[in-house]
Amino acid sequence: METTKAATLLFVLVTFLWFSPELVLAKNHAASSSVTRHYQFDIKLQKVTRLCHTKTIVTVNGQFPGPRIIAREGDRVVVKVVNHVKDNITIHWHGIRQLRSGWADGPAYVTQCPIQTGQSYVYNFTIVGQRGTLWWHAHVSWLRSTLYGPIVILPKRNVPYPFPKPDLEAVPIIFGEWFNTDTEAIVNQAMRTGGGPNVSDAYTFNGLPGPLYNCSAQDTFRLKVKPGKTYLLRLINAALNDELFFSIANHTLTIVDVDASYIKPFTTETLLITPGQTTNVLLKTKPHFPNATFLMEARPYATGLGTFDNTTTAAILEYEHPTSKKNKTTSNTKSFPVFRPTLPKLNDTSFATKFSNTLRSLASTRFPANVPQKINRRFFFTVGLGTNPCPKNQVCQGPTNTTKFAASVNNVSFTMPTTALLQAHFFNQSKGVYTTDFPGNPVFPFNYTGTAPNNTLVSHGTKVVVLPYNTEVELVMQDTSILGAESHPLHLHGFNFYIVGSGFGNFDSNKDPAKFNLVDPVERNTVGVPAGGWVAIRFLADNPGVWFMHCHLEVHTSWGLKMAWIVLDGKLPNQKLPPPPSDLPKC
Repeated sequence: METTKAATLLFVLVTFLWFSPELVLAKNHAASSSVTRHYQFDIKLQKVTRLCHTKTIVTVNGQFPGPRIIAREGDRVVVKVVNHVKDNITIHWHGIRQLRSGWADGPAYVTQCPIQTGQSYVYNFTIVGQRGTLWWHAHVSWLRSTLYGPIVILPKRNVPYPFPKPDLEAVPIIFGEWFNTDTEAIVNQAMRTGGGPNVSDAYTFNGLPGPLYNCSAQDTFRLKVKPGKTYLLRLINAALNDELFFSIANHTLTIVDVDASYIKPFTTETLLITPGQTTNVLLKTKPHFPNATFLMEARPYATGLGTFDNTTTAAILEYEHPTSKKNKTTSNTKSFPVFRPTLPKLNDTSFATKFSNTLRSLASTRFPANVPQKINRRFFFTVGLGTNPCPKNQVCQGPTNTTKFAASVNNVSFTMPTTALLQAHFFNQSKGVYTTDFPGNPVFPFNYTGTAPNNTLVSHGTKVVVLPYNTEVELVMQDTSILGAESHPLHLHGFNFYIVGSGFGNFDSNKDPAKFNLVDPVERNTVGVPAGGWVAIRFLADNPGVWFMHCHLEVHTSWGLKMAWIVLDGKLPNQKLPPPPSDLPKC
């Protein structure tokens, strides 16, 4: 009996801590404005069962999803990652600016060699000028299918939110994809045959597929809430290959923060979130206990011609109901009617466009929108699919039986090096590793969203763009209709950027810039390039190092839709990249 009581108390304590990041940090209530947060990530295997399929997955500390990182703006975060599995491992702290800490960014063979079996590496970085939600994930092959978790960044102590303070904070909600089979086997087969990879078997809320799937009723995430309260929800899309619509039946959401940047709050019933993006929302619960159960649902926004997982994942929003004078609560709602939200159609580009265009930076005195105004370098990148020739004497499963699927930026399909780019750059050993001739514009212009050219073959290379320190950059990314127009969520490491414009069709350099929003554009680290359209971003290259940019649809990254920027040191000591740490992994 005593053991049961102890276990119950432990469960209550863990749940309270999970819901209360402020309490987790309370022990550091020091006079210092910032502190150092220490974590240890042990990469280990864990057996997990979903949809009646049991498989062994790669995890952090045996948890799926992985543990939370909690810190305040200005804190230093130190994470020791120890690799106990046979796979090479790196961890990327998605969205963290990594100011002068590029060695801690994490993409394999870009900023570091992977952590090999039995080895460890300490990631050391400071959170500067960011508050909200980001996330961490593996950055090798498709291992991030199970290796991911949230980063909760609280404001500096005694600094209020620029919106009404929520009464309570809920568990971070991470959308993912579940594959009954090994994802490494899936991608390896796809790369060998040249075809599209097998799609996931389910989407998930915090690793749980939910009641709409067979053999999954018990694997359902439940978000318990009290009536008449305002909750802060932290949403993360960790799915491998799908943008997602999300909604809660009979409730509205007020969006207040995206990618750890505050925005002008607006209310919506449904939101769109691409892989890599995060969104903080306020959920105001009903004033009295409702005799109903409400589903939270997510399903894909799909624009391409390829196959995709067209299922829907659900979780339960569950109201706590007072049942006694002692204020004990119960959540027994089995007899209540169940309400489901109405989500947009799978290909509802009209909703996606309207939603994205509604996002605006606060652009206030406290939180200004520092949009670059004096552009030094302008780039025009086409992003999309193409083909590689099938090897001799092999029948492929690409667009034709003589071609494989490929992807590229300005028709350059990125070849991953075997030496980390940052290491080669820092020690002036670029020869044989990379070249600095990445094209700033398409080498062969064509009607990007019209009839596709006859030649769909891509070129290959490890090419980078070099930028002097403090260059003000404008980049237009143009989707192409080669093998079909498709939305591409592009993620830029090391920087936030401002989305100053977007549209459909081909970008017109004479007319479209006049419509750019240079006053309060949204600030992000991941942006969806519209299907059959373009997006324009601006950023200040004030962070020395090597910075990856890639599509966050993992299949497109595998096919080569990626490139890298090198930002040179500035003249002052605080504008230079420090030497690598002594434990930097070796290739």
